[in-house]
Amino acid sequence: MNFKVAEIFSSINGEGRLAGELAVFVRFAGCNLSCSYCDTTWANAPDVPYRTMTEQQIYNAIKDAGIRNVTLTGGEPLLQPGIRRLLELLAADDALRVEIETNGSISIAPYGDMENRPSMTLDYKLPGSGMESSMCLDNYRLVKPMDTVKFVCGSQEDLNRALEIIREYDLTEKCAVYLSPVFGQISPDKMVDFLKEHCLNGVRLQLQLHKFIWDPDRQGV
Repeated sequence: MNFKVAEIFSSINGEGRLAGELAVFVRFAGCNLSCSYCDTTWANAPDVPYRTMTEQQIYNAIKDAGIRNVTLTGGEPLLQPGIRRLLELLAADDALRVEIETNGSISIAPYGDMENRPSMTLDYKLPGSGMESSMCLDNYRLVKPMDTVKFVCGSQEDLNRALEIIREYDLTEKCAVYLSPVFGQISPDKMVDFLKEHCLNGVRLQLQLHKFIWDPDRQGV
């Protein structure tokens, strides 16, 4: 299979369970959503430059980096035709720890039977994103302990809706759950107050480390 790869780079994980650890990032071109706060719009544009790479070429580039953690991101990785072939190739290598960042609009059901399935970091797009109507709600019933559901919040309305979804799908009993602020739109201390007010055990506040280390608009970090 051929995949549209916008960039491959090594950095630290800026968010998620492995925040602060080194990772190889494979960013695929193209997305089916247009979130109000998207920080990778350049990778979603129809005319974005990309390299056409086979699954073996991607695997080789990952191994050449010498880093265990692998993050498949975008854009939207699950839009890539034949992505399961790449996932199976990566899953067969026990030396790798693979995570897929997916936007919540595409079903994860086709990957549920995979051996050594990569972990999913699955967004739920809240009202402020403008994309909530695109969510595939069955996904939040299918998550497993190795997975993460992430809520990017920009307002009180977003926080309230995140709370509803966490409770409706009993997410803290199924997987990791993170609240993350839209950079520059909501203060983290307000989010901490929200966690305390609702006794949200099992929910973590997460800040995007890479936006504090480098310029928030910088690519390749």
